[in-house]
Amino acid sequence: MKRSARGVAAWILVTMSMLGGNVSAQEKTALANERDKVSYAVGVDVSNSFEPVGPYIDLAAFEKALRNSLAGGQPLLSEDEARQTDQALRINLAVAQGQPVPGMPPGSAPPAVDKGKVGLMLGGYVVGQALAPMKDDLDVAVLMQAVRTKLGKQGTPLLSDEQAQSEMQAFMVKRQGQAGARNREEGARFLAQNKTQKGVITTPSGLQYMVLREGNGARPMPTSRVRVNYVGTLLDGSKFDSSYDRGEPAEFGLHQVIPGWTEGVSLMPVGAKYRFWIPSDLAYGPSGAPGGTIGPDATLTFDVELMGILQ
Repeated sequence: MKRSARGVAAWILVTMSMLGGNVSAQEKTALANERDKVSYAVGVDVSNSFEPVGPYIDLAAFEKALRNSLAGGQPLLSEDEARQTDQALRINLAVAQGQPVPGMPPGSAPPAVDKGKVGLMLGGYVVGQALAPMKDDLDVAVLMQAVRTKLGKQGTPLLSDEQAQSEMQAFMVKRQGQAGARNREEGARFLAQNKTQKGVITTPSGLQYMVLREGNGARPMPTSRVRVNYVGTLLDGSKFDSSYDRGEPAEFGLHQVIPGWTEGVSLMPVGAKYRFWIPSDLAYGPSGAPGGTIGPDATLTFDVELMGILQ
């Protein structure tokens, strides 16, 4: 419910990655369209994240796992193997950088790294999952060409780091704008129909709510700190947050949350349970929320129980 912003890094959630391998045929000599430019720019961004550990991956395995992941396939490496591979990588990197490894005697050799498994782990579990939201906008062959050129120093770069960053930023602005327009239209249609339903109250700000269970306690002020249980969903019913799932109520100041929560919870007496429909301008607005679960200009639904006023 707290405000935050996203950046280019939200697209590439990678922390440990390594690439290398053979050059594929039919590489491009120019980037002819937006899809090519975006794909190459993503490859540059991935390469920059991977550069410190570039020698540790088999490129063919990485590309195989990446394609499999973007196609919706099951991981080609088990979770146990992925954890073991990640551990071996971390130890090798620490040793290479002269850092001590807990439990490892000084001067002893680090565990062997299976480069094929590294490729499968990173392509499937890391990059494939990170790029899933934009898979329809990517050409994996062009992405991998950028990786080979950037990390393997093979061929002539088709975009500089600065050009790649500019392409990514332009793509994100365009994509977010398109998603925002869809979400605004969907939200407006929903709210227009929802306000005609029995029991739904619309406030002057546009917030809509329904009393699911009335309470008989005090009402908090917009500056109060409260204890609540809640579940948040998108208009399609997808759940994005729930204190019930975490097994304990949440506590926060009403001045710290999105405006729809500040206004809505202030209407509730302690002991009540309300359902809120929060327009995007009272929620996360054009930026959406971190991680991409709540997109730009999304209308949100919350079921909230007000359990107490803390101060």
